[in-house]
Amino acid sequence: MEEGRLDGFTKDGAVDLKGNPVLRSKRGGWTACSFLVVYEVFERMAYCGIASNMILYLTTKLHQGTVEASNNVTNWVGAIWVTPILGAYIADAHLGRYWTFLIASAIYLSGMCLLTLAVSVPGLRPPHCTEVHPADCKKASPLQLAVFYSALYILAIGTGGTKPNICTIGADQFDDFDPKEKSQKLSFFNWWMFSVFIGVLLGNTTIVYIQDNVGWALGYGLPAVGLAFSLMIFLAGTPFYRHKVPTGSPFTRMAKVIVAALRKWSVPIPQDPKELYELDLEEYTSTGKFRIDATPTLRFLDKACVQTGSTNPWMLCTVTQVEETKQMVRMIPILITTFLPSVMVSQSHTLFIKQGTTLDRNIGKFQLPAASLNAFVTISMLVCVVIYDRYFVRTVRRWTKNPRGITLLQRMGISMVLHSIIMIVASLTERYRLKVARDHGLVENGGIVPLTVFILLPQFVIMGTADACLDVARIEFFYDQAPESMKSLGTSYSMTGVGIGNFLSTFILSSVSDITKKHGHKGWIRNNLNASHLDYYFAFLAILSTLNFIFFLFMTKLYSYKAEISDSMDILREKLEEPKYRVPNEVEVT
Repeated sequence: MEEGRLDGFTKDGAVDLKGNPVLRSKRGGWTACSFLVVYEVFERMAYCGIASNMILYLTTKLHQGTVEASNNVTNWVGAIWVTPILGAYIADAHLGRYWTFLIASAIYLSGMCLLTLAVSVPGLRPPHCTEVHPADCKKASPLQLAVFYSALYILAIGTGGTKPNICTIGADQFDDFDPKEKSQKLSFFNWWMFSVFIGVLLGNTTIVYIQDNVGWALGYGLPAVGLAFSLMIFLAGTPFYRHKVPTGSPFTRMAKVIVAALRKWSVPIPQDPKELYELDLEEYTSTGKFRIDATPTLRFLDKACVQTGSTNPWMLCTVTQVEETKQMVRMIPILITTFLPSVMVSQSHTLFIKQGTTLDRNIGKFQLPAASLNAFVTISMLVCVVIYDRYFVRTVRRWTKNPRGITLLQRMGISMVLHSIIMIVASLTERYRLKVARDHGLVENGGIVPLTVFILLPQFVIMGTADACLDVARIEFFYDQAPESMKSLGTSYSMTGVGIGNFLSTFILSSVSDITKKHGHKGWIRNNLNASHLDYYFAFLAILSTLNFIFFLFMTKLYSYKAEISDSMDILREKLEEPKYRVPNEVEVT
């Protein structure tokens, strides 16, 4: 490794677009990340400007009911976050992260342009309606719905290639074999998400305000222009990026391991791991890949590398190939535990916003757009990320001797506790709102309840604190724990959890709505929220969240972190042991 430092080349297999090894001093680091951040800010601004206010567009412009509109939002958000697994596969197996991102961002931009047309052209939306109940208004025609939803799902296809690759490209700019860059990398995801939250804040405030008070055409047109601008910035940064070469289909490599293990079901596994099939270290070094030693977990898969005489790749795999598969399989139970937290988060884009429309949103002569309530989530996120990275980590790691302060799973666990608290607070707040509505005779007519919208502030602020823990820890965990050749796929795990969580939210909301309407009951969720029982629904979600946290604790007890590919973490731990060691500034650009 010392030789690598002397010659100045990165030791993690980074190359330029022509495949040549890159000098550490010429490419990568925070300089390269600065070009990537611009795109992420504008992309999140566009996404949140759509997602936060979509339920109001569906109910007030396309005249859909509360349950139908909420489910359409969560279905679309689910698609946005599930498609990244396809983009990750294309990047890892074929095109690489750079080209996959570039092509997908062009698709994303075309979707934004079509969506802008869908809300701008009068013939592509229903006529304005002044009726109190959406059911009494003229519905959108099949053509109008086709254009609107085509635009939305083109966006979903585009994000499939951008979301798993842009942040992975950013993390690739730091060399794991250099302790200084490794230290910076430990802080990278905190500051990456900080930039994401800036975009979210702009989407939830500026864009939402424009949509509500100026027009939907400008509200969608501005993010489209911003995306085009950010794409040019991304291209301008090309000479500064470090790239990773595609290593073939991760799904095929994992399938070979599983098939080989099943075909050798009855073959005994030798006690000595050295008897298992593996290539020489030199063969990995010459190709810029990393060899992984055998681990005692998921022992059944070790059958795939037991030598029986056949060299067929569907009968015999290397220890490294088996361990890569183990690393991806070990993360699946943790992935499952992230589904329900995403259900809780989806409430802030749907039912929490509908709650806001029933309350007094006037601040002097200014009326706060209901969707802008999510700005309080974002502000809370921004504050928490700064406090966590600059103060909490620096204080706690003096006792834990962990360069991260606490483990990634511990950070995720904190967020899950907070999500249970959020739903309890939301249930109690909604119970109070309904009481005031009854006291003022507003149940049947669905009028504005004489309460300030800021009674919802606690649930939004706590949601931001929880998301600051969950979003950063989740993406860093799945990136960090994935094999070096499957980083995009690992990153897509975190996004798949969000997507499935939103589909699960659709299922839960629809099921609860249908079940509570049986036997002549009116149901918990109705178009008129003053006659609904969202307090019961939020309490039900609090119970589900608590049960999920218990399941999470059980799965974390069984999980074992993968071994580091370099000794950089050990070097950082040794420095923390020094009594007068001063923690460096990880985000310093040098």
